Amino acid sequence: MNNTYYFYSYICVKITLKRNTMIDVKETLNEAEERFEETVMYLEDALARIRAGKANIKILDPIRVDSYGSMVPLNNVAAVNTPDARTIAIKPWDKSMFRIIEKAIIDSDLGIMPENNGEIIRINIPPLTEERRKQLAKQCGKESEQAKVSVRNCRREIIEKLKKGIKDGLAEDAEKDAEEKLQKLHDKYIKKIDELLAAKEKEIMTV
Repeated sequence: MNNTYYFYSYICVKITLKRNTMIDVKETLNEAEERFEETVMYLEDALARIRAGKANIKILDPIRVDSYGSMVPLNNVAAVNTPDARTIAIKPWDKSMFRIIEKAIIDSDLGIMPENNGEIIRINIPPLTEERRKQLAKQCGKESEQAKVSVRNCRREIIEKLKKGIKDGLAEDAEKDAEEKLQKLHDKYIKKIDELLAAKEKEIMTV
């Protein structure tokens, strides 16, 4: 199973582990919003790492390089920027890192051969074919659907927690009001997920 699955499962487990405590409605709703926000932030990061035919330094985030015995992100050992829409430029602060960085990029899942002139490592982002654009759009759709499932599952866990609160003395009107507020939060974050997906699909499909 991939990291995305484990992350969204972790979001719901954090809620489940707290269900046996005395309920505080405000705290519970804040807890829900925190989980929703984490899910959206995770999705935003996941979508940013999907190469869309334009230079985006986020696609380098999964790559780690060996620096003095520790595996660290590229931006810990080099300046990384995008001089134009199709190029990522990497300038190591220590010239001994050139070969290490170059090898890490080649060995990664990026699928692009870097160019090294001894001063700067360049990654030229090739234009996407129509077929590849459709594949990436489908991948983005799956990521966003997993995020929606996470938000829905967390809403369900919170509703169960609220209903249990009635048995512990929470007024039914207060529980109903809390559910309505929870639903509004749910709808707000589902909309954010849809907006993130629409923006990414537009980025991918724009030639």
